[in-house]
Amino acid sequence: MKNPQLGIQIKQFKDLSLSELYAILQLRAEVFVIEQDCIYQDIDGKDEQALHILGFYNDKLVAYTRCYAPHIYFEEAAIGRVVVEKSQRKYGFGHLILEASIKAIEDEYQTKKIKLSAQQYLTRFYESHQFNPLGKGYLEDGIPHIAMLKKD
Repeated sequence: MKNPQLGIQIKQFKDLSLSELYAILQLRAEVFVIEQDCIYQDIDGKDEQALHILGFYNDKLVAYTRCYAPHIYFEEAAIGRVVVEKSQRKYGFGHLILEASIKAIEDEYQTKKIKLSAQQYLTRFYESHQFNPLGKGYLEDGIPHIAMLKKD
């Protein structure tokens, strides 16, 4: 299979259907809690303020991020909860969902300055999208992270 297409949908929290919300929470738990063996509070009260970027392949949610306007999560616009279903990572969906998220922030919030908290092993992935590490690494929920910034 060569370069399968990822269907992107961009929605505010209030516009998510119950089945979409369920699929988002299921995917996040599958990767962040079970696969990464990390017990943390995924449902953190921040989804309501986020712009949700959903990536569908064969009518199934396989990729997702949530994005924020400046001054909600960080001083800059932010991308978080970047996730791709494990069996679908070989298709480059991580790059596609991140590109869609960057474009959504630029279109929705009129800024190119975006910050995220990256798992350190993914630093090169984010650098390939023009994000640069900021400062030193830190532990977040027991996993090494580093702040990264994409400037104008």
